[in-house]
Amino acid sequence: MTVPAPKRFSMIREFHLADWFTLGNAVCGVGALFSSMTYLAVGDVRHIHFAAALVLAALIFDVLDGRIARWRQKSSAMGRELDSLADVISFGVAPAIIAYACGMQGLYDRIVLAYFVACGVSRLARYNVTAETLSEGTGKVKYFEGTPIPTSIVLVGLLSLAAALGAVGDRLWFGHVLLGGFTLHPLVLVFAVSGSLMISRIRIPKL
Repeated sequence: MTVPAPKRFSMIREFHLADWFTLGNAVCGVGALFSSMTYLAVGDVRHIHFAAALVLAALIFDVLDGRIARWRQKSSAMGRELDSLADVISFGVAPAIIAYACGMQGLYDRIVLAYFVACGVSRLARYNVTAETLSEGTGKVKYFEGTPIPTSIVLVGLLSLAAALGAVGDRLWFGHVLLGGFTLHPLVLVFAVSGSLMISRIRIPKL
């Protein structure tokens, strides 16, 4: 009995044009992580700006992949999963790591940043399992429940501004407080608010 040879690169052949833009989103997110780590290694604030610019580029790819999918009328379950995974990297993990690089490195800071990422992951998971219900059979979701994870670009912009003004490290806005011997930078609370909004039931119309 002859066993057919496995198809090579079959997954790549299944990619639609929009999926390549989604991968661009993920690559930019990973680049933002590298830039944040480079800043920690060399201390050159330009790398914070590079990281922020890469998150912005990821957002552009994220917008384009949706538009291309609608234009070509080609979407798939794999594309949706790719989009969620890319968003976790670019708009969840990357902003948290940029915040850490900027100086939010206390124990409470880490807990809040981990909470933020967990909220982003939960938000995307909820969207994926409820998208069909929210579309009401039309195939198009009319509104989001909770703020979309790409809204974290606002936080990234805030950190880039802080870096431009020299407000990083020991000079972070609002300073720091000690609670039970551990450090909390009050600025990190904007991440707690953002994460909480993502898992809220607030309805936001989808444009």
